[in-house]
Amino acid sequence: MRNLVAIVGRPNVGKSALFNRLTQSRQAIVTDVSGTTRDRLYGKVNWSGQDFSLVDTGGWVVNSDDIMEDEINKQVQIAVEEADVILFVVDVMNGLTDLDNGVAHLLRRSGKPVVVVANKADNFGIGHQSAEFYTLGLGDPFPISAINGSGTGDLLDHVLSLFKKEGEEEKLEDIPKFAVVGRPNAGKSSIVNALVGEERNIVTEIAGTTR
Repeated sequence: MRNLVAIVGRPNVGKSALFNRLTQSRQAIVTDVSGTTRDRLYGKVNWSGQDFSLVDTGGWVVNSDDIMEDEINKQVQIAVEEADVILFVVDVMNGLTDLDNGVAHLLRRSGKPVVVVANKADNFGIGHQSAEFYTLGLGDPFPISAINGSGTGDLLDHVLSLFKKEGEEEKLEDIPKFAVVGRPNAGKSSIVNALVGEERNIVTEIAGTTR
């Protein structure tokens, strides 16, 4: 099976921008609105001749009564469980927060390799501020900019070094892609979940749940 890397972090740290940067696509919607990303979004990355899968997740929150945020957290937990390596994205501009510490606690319990990605280090001076994230106890933070791409090469080199070497990876064959379309609340996400055999999409009675 192809190695899977999950992007995890609190809301608005630039997870979707990093997903788009690494997959060289515009698959993920990028806004300043918390909760824009809800379902797990998968893409493909090729670096130094090696392919791996990447999954974007919504922002992890705690102590929320919002049913949507609770469902997003469930999607994050699924991604953490299925990942081989986790990219823990933090915001070097805003610094370390209590919510970052909460995410770090979740990831430590996973037992998976975790890479702290100090995003929004758009210039060299700001990058030095990433040292604050050493206190998370998850190793050296990688200062990067999802916007201009700086630091992402070193990050990808490190990710490849964390993959387990178990012989030649299987070649991913080209497979058909299908779109499920319809009006709001027609049951599209339920159909997708049934077809893939897992909770890939959040299902609620709220129109506009899937983005």
